[in-house]
Amino acid sequence: MVQSSLAKRYRSEKGFRAFGILSIAVGLVALSCLFVGIIGSGIGGFTQTKVRLELDLSVELLGITDTHNAEQIKDADYQPVVREALALRFPQVEGRSDKRLLNAIMSVGAGYEVQALMRKHPEWLGTKQTIWLTADDDVDVYYKSRKGKVLGDRLKEQQIGWIEELIAKGDMERKFNVAFFMSGDSAEPELAGILGTLLGSIFTLSITLSLSFPIGVAAAIYLEEYAPRNKFTDFIEVNINNLAAVPSVIFGLLGLAIFINLFHLPRSIPLVGGLVLTLITLPTIIISSRVAIKSVPPSIREAALGIGASKMQTILHHVLPLALPGMLTGAIIGMAHALGETAPLLMIGMVAFVMDIPDSIHSAATVLPVQIFLWSDSPERAFVERTSAAIMVLLMFLICMNTLAVVLRKRLERRW
Repeated sequence: MVQSSLAKRYRSEKGFRAFGILSIAVGLVALSCLFVGIIGSGIGGFTQTKVRLELDLSVELLGITDTHNAEQIKDADYQPVVREALALRFPQVEGRSDKRLLNAIMSVGAGYEVQALMRKHPEWLGTKQTIWLTADDDVDVYYKSRKGKVLGDRLKEQQIGWIEELIAKGDMERKFNVAFFMSGDSAEPELAGILGTLLGSIFTLSITLSLSFPIGVAAAIYLEEYAPRNKFTDFIEVNINNLAAVPSVIFGLLGLAIFINLFHLPRSIPLVGGLVLTLITLPTIIISSRVAIKSVPPSIREAALGIGASKMQTILHHVLPLALPGMLTGAIIGMAHALGETAPLLMIGMVAFVMDIPDSIHSAATVLPVQIFLWSDSPERAFVERTSAAIMVLLMFLICMNTLAVVLRKRLERRW
């Protein structure tokens, strides 16, 4: 009887263990599929198709009358220089419509690239320079998908012939996409970058951290060390726990009603976004800080009080240092949660199309998750890999923040 009972118990234990292993395996497979899909779609976003052209930077073609005038060099129209270089590269192309198709293989921002180079190298004026310039997004899609036999359905047959000629001569290659990290948003996929949204995210999270962490820690200290145990404090604790489960879009509506409609703060600025995200992260930081304070053994407090320390000295010199690893872990996890929020920021206007790079918390800006949302809704095929590339950057930030939380917890943790 006992043997059969033990055998049944062991079988149940093995089944439960197998179920746990299977659950972990399913989770790992799903996570692997997610990463493979995102990386496969977004790895191409870190490179951009470039075309090598010999540019004639003559004074006559640029229309510059004073070669020593920096403003004239800055304000000159460089797009005709790019068109002239294409015409010299393909002298057989004649007719207005064919020339228009030929010019369309280059990005509309190619002229601005030449302008930026001329501002950096004014000595190039009056010379001929061979420069790699950005191709159009349709050309980029075609070039990256040639091995996959996915042809450019938005390109004409003549354009594909010119592109193949450039590839055969080595005048078209994939280069690292510097503009993706060094420029703001754009309606043209080949010119769109994430620098503006990265700075917007940094400004927004700076406001969130500077407000939520000290307020959350102070609230946790009061509730654990000073607040009397009565119905009022029980009511506060219940509401803090409930706020942690409130949908984030509700906080966005609250921020819209208070910070924008009541206090008349501007829409779409990191200051308002940081205030809204502070409301979202406060419950998480308060709860984790209270748990960290509770984990400090009572003997630490009793020993400090026994040698004559005041209650404040006990908290500041003994309880807080021991509870700090848990507090920092909760704060970083709350910040990682805030970094991925989109819905509350849409409610306060941070969904605007912002091309300029923000320089302060009062500048119009958006954040990386909102940028991903905007790009995912764009019809251009080239925005697909930009969206996945931005998701990869966001995931990297989240992984780094969670890794930082683990490292800080290990380094600051004290054993007794």
